[in-house]
Amino acid sequence: RGCSGCLRLGLKGVSLFAGSLSQPVLTQPPSASAALGSSARLSCTLSSQHSGYTVDWYQQSPGKAPRYLMWVDSDGDTGRADGIPERFSGSSSGADRFLSISNVQAEDEADYFCGHGFSSGSSYRYPQ
Repeated sequence: RGCSGCLRLGLKGVSLFAGSLSQPVLTQPPSASAALGSSARLSCTLSSQHSGYTVDWYQQSPGKAPRYLMWVDSDGDTGRADGIPERFSGSSSGADRFLSISNVQAEDEADYFCGHGFSSGSSYRYPQ
């Protein structure tokens, strides 16, 4: 079904080059949509053996480099990057890490992805 005035909030999975067979596996649903002015909640699920890990959320607008948004830990504590509006928030439940966007704006239309360890310099790629 179409939604007049809805934005597509794409979600991209991420593979890390951690050099370890025990690296966390993160899964995300393929896409979501939200109407302007509404709220959206995007999910990222860690593999069960890594459910205590902190996750980083990123936004990538078309033609732009990924932008770091925030971290979310297993207790639901979060840390937003400088300049990220307060309408972006994070939460946690079990192995799930959520990115919530309130009062969705046109500029929020982008791909969003989660990862572990990016801020410490790990590489990332989109799945082939």
